[in-house]
Amino acid sequence: MVGVLPQFSALWQELLLHPLFFSVFILSLVFLFLRRNGSTTGKLNLPPSPPRLPLIGNLHQLGSLPHRSLRALAHKHGQNLMLLHLGQVPTLVISSAEMAREMVKNHDIVFSNRPRSTAPSILLFGCEDVGFSPYCEYWRQARKISVVELLSIKRVQEFQFVREEETAAMSFMDEGGRSRIGELSRQMMLLLGAFSVGDFFPGLKWIDVARGLLGRMKATFRELDEFLDQLIEEHKAFLDSSSSASGTSEANHFMDILLRLIKDGMLDFDLTKNNIKGILADMFVGGTDTSSTGMEWLMAELVKNPRVMKKVQEEVRRVVGKKSKIDMEDINQMSYFKCVIKENLRLHPPVALLVPRETSTSVEMGGYHIPAKAQVFVNAWAIQRDPSLWGRPEEFMLERFENSSVDFKGQDFEYIPFGVGRRGCPGIAFGVASTEYVIANLLYWFDWKLPCGALGEDLDMSEAHGLTVSKKLPFHLLPTPYSP
Repeated sequence: MVGVLPQFSALWQELLLHPLFFSVFILSLVFLFLRRNGSTTGKLNLPPSPPRLPLIGNLHQLGSLPHRSLRALAHKHGQNLMLLHLGQVPTLVISSAEMAREMVKNHDIVFSNRPRSTAPSILLFGCEDVGFSPYCEYWRQARKISVVELLSIKRVQEFQFVREEETAAMSFMDEGGRSRIGELSRQMMLLLGAFSVGDFFPGLKWIDVARGLLGRMKATFRELDEFLDQLIEEHKAFLDSSSSASGTSEANHFMDILLRLIKDGMLDFDLTKNNIKGILADMFVGGTDTSSTGMEWLMAELVKNPRVMKKVQEEVRRVVGKKSKIDMEDINQMSYFKCVIKENLRLHPPVALLVPRETSTSVEMGGYHIPAKAQVFVNAWAIQRDPSLWGRPEEFMLERFENSSVDFKGQDFEYIPFGVGRRGCPGIAFGVASTEYVIANLLYWFDWKLPCGALGEDLDMSEAHGLTVSKKLPFHLLPTPYSP
């Protein structure tokens, strides 16, 4: 739901051009307005709220970059906590490390649910993935599998060689030579970031049907389902053949691990085929987009800061020496490089507002009453640029992490690029290791510059908001091979 907000005004203008839609929409809103006014919340001490319009609430105040708009609104109406009304959805915005800490330390279970949204419900097998699943026993077991069996430090080490081959292993090329999974991932990210009227006005879901959004989602889901069926059958055949040949089955892929766990009866619950598909969809859709977006921001920041680029390349090349291949032991010795990775995540967290949560019950927090079924945004982007927590917060200044114990594992609430608590990202270790490996190789093997003699200081760093906050304008770099 985070990625759909900037599209509201554009969709609104488009739909109002249709007289039939306008008439039905107004009648529907009048009905919803009358029904809403038939109830009352009493005199509860709710968090501060900016003024809102009838029916649409605060949707019009989100702008094209909600993480920035919400920070500005929080400065005026509630630096720690702020309550918005996005259509019919009450939405709590947390904009301070203090409140993020209280949420996790005192109320983590209450805040561990996910709101039910149209796109993940259709595209992710009824939210049978890890990221969008509601807080329940299935989610606990699926997360355990992800953390312990798929994305642990042990797997990071074991799958070092796989990181170089993973894209090819999960790609099926069409006649034009494009990666089938790459095209699917891009289409899914677009649809997961599409504005669904029914998410904000449940009584108006018919609009999503009328404008073809649900049809596009279902068509993409069918393609994804077919692709994963093919992948599962191929890996089943591979495991069966390797088991017959050696007596044991070799696991070289996430899919192999899941199938082996099922076959050997090593799970505490029955993992269905749809469960497997949902978990894998998280891996290649969520992980791919957030990692590639982060790498693009990092290279842009380095080009804008040539002093840092020069220094980090010197460290990478000094540590690696004349070896033909970079390994994890090399990267672990690159202290300056590690600071570069951290500072990029501070300025550009993968999901600026994190994945929305939902309160399972009402709760008192920060002296305010938080209603049940409220959607919750944690503005990690704003927290990580809070001037009361960070000196010169808008600058790319990686020295702030030198000799600092602050880390991104969810214990330091001023720095939460991967979320916090039970709903924090389970793939931190694997995702960071993959990013570090790619960036280290780019910095070791090539020198980089902008084309046509352009200077880094002139690089446009404007943002585009979606499920992830990406660069609005793509940029190109010219590589010059480096010979050790």
